[in-house]
Amino acid sequence: MGCCYSRLEKEEMVSRCKARQRYMKQLVNARHAFSASHSMYLRCLRTTGAALLQFATAGTTLHHPTDHHLPPTLPSPPPPQTPPPPPPPMSPTSETWTTSTTNTASTPLPPPPPPPPPPSSTWDFWDPFMPSSTRSGTVDEEEWEETSTTVASETVVTTTVGAASVVAPPSAVIHGYGKNLGPLFGSWSSTPKLNAFGCNDIGGVRAVGGGHCSTVERLYAWEKKLYQEVKNMESSKIEHAKRVEQLRKLELKRADYMKTEKAKKEVEKLESRMMVSSQAIESTSDEIVKLREEELYPQLVELVKGLMGMWRNLYESHQVQMHIVQQLKYLQPDPATDPTSEIHRQAGLQLELEVQQWHLSFCNLIKSQRDYVQSLTGWLRLSLFQFGKTTLSQTKQDSPIYTLCEEWQLVVDNAPDKVASEGIKALLTAVHAIVVQQTEEQKQKKRADSSFKVLEKKMAVLRALERKFGPFSGPSNGKDRVVDKRAKVESLRAKTEEEGAKYEKSIRVTRAMTLSNLQIGLPHVFQAVTGFANVWTHGFESVYNRAKRPDGSHDVKRLML
Repeated sequence: MGCCYSRLEKEEMVSRCKARQRYMKQLVNARHAFSASHSMYLRCLRTTGAALLQFATAGTTLHHPTDHHLPPTLPSPPPPQTPPPPPPPMSPTSETWTTSTTNTASTPLPPPPPPPPPPSSTWDFWDPFMPSSTRSGTVDEEEWEETSTTVASETVVTTTVGAASVVAPPSAVIHGYGKNLGPLFGSWSSTPKLNAFGCNDIGGVRAVGGGHCSTVERLYAWEKKLYQEVKNMESSKIEHAKRVEQLRKLELKRADYMKTEKAKKEVEKLESRMMVSSQAIESTSDEIVKLREEELYPQLVELVKGLMGMWRNLYESHQVQMHIVQQLKYLQPDPATDPTSEIHRQAGLQLELEVQQWHLSFCNLIKSQRDYVQSLTGWLRLSLFQFGKTTLSQTKQDSPIYTLCEEWQLVVDNAPDKVASEGIKALLTAVHAIVVQQTEEQKQKKRADSSFKVLEKKMAVLRALERKFGPFSGPSNGKDRVVDKRAKVESLRAKTEEEGAKYEKSIRVTRAMTLSNLQIGLPHVFQAVTGFANVWTHGFESVYNRAKRPDGSHDVKRLML
């Protein structure tokens, strides 16, 4: 029995149909992953943008003043004074753009590179899906909308880019980087309707929807049925050949009439079964061809059209974003020494997490599309190239759906996804370095605070001794208690000053690293993803235009078995 089954599986028609069924099963799974990966990728773009905005403005939305606990000076001979308490925290409403009047004397920054013209509707910096009507027009300097605004005794130039205002102050001596990075990145107010393949609409991918899912699942059901019918057919053929041989031997031997007639009926029964199987195979093949040509092919054309629109929108949006982040180069290191607050550190951790998810979702997006197209092309290759006695000569040039999928696969295989992936990964590395430095700064703060608290206690003991004995207590066991305690306090104060200096340096390193890493990482990542989106936009345009070209090659092709 096992030997017969093995022989059956090796039959060309059976193995081919089994492979077709396997490809279609893969396609069902790949379609789901493809849809989910697009939704996740767009969601990650939004959440990364929100995290970047939060990171940029964390220090300004709830700013905590400097609390360095610098060691006090111990005067001599009077006893030292305890350090004054730090000022109370500022309320969020107290944050302003106020700067000293000396900033206005700084050299103005050169104007930023020209971004695309402002759209007529609200647009979001990281949100790639604004109405298509707002994307018309060319990018000319005359189309800039510039206004001069006086804010807290300082003039800034505001260049409108949709709803995101890019503020280029004439001087970067401004309280903290957050304020520079936060007008820079604007707000993420609008939310695109996320759906791939019909869960709604993703930047133009529409009309395919649940219909595409249904079509693929029905094709899978028909492929399973075809596989079963072909197995039945081949099994009947094997049995028929065996019965025919037995009948021939009986006739040669002039065997008993009843045995011979029984063998003939068995052969006729198998022939009848083979005829039924053949009709079932033909009927099933007709259904598959009908679904393939009347539903699947138009859906694929629409899907390619939607992908073309999606990546065109992303390309145009990334261009705007690239113009915006390039202005980071105008920011200079800030001499202020505001420490990293816990809120800012948490914002850094969240940004790292979101960029990590962005990178993962991009990789999944590419992989899922490759799996989808490869499964589809593999299935088409087996279902379109005919076999059997009535073989219909067919090549890929005769099949619009196969041509579309083959060209689509070339677009996916030749995509510069590694460059884009490495760009996102480089940004992740840059953000991670900032988070590590923020953590190190806070560790150094704890060391400085701990040293200062110990110093305060030791100084309190010293003051008590000085009140009791005066500057000198006199020798006791060869030591002057006051002098000895004062020497220890002096040594501890030197250590505290050293820890405080390390903390101050750590703050400066954090601020410089934050600016430097973003100045490098953000333009680099947007250059990479802009280039990728550009390549895919042109690739899908080529596939779509070829598919819509009226060349008279849209005849329905049947599978002949």
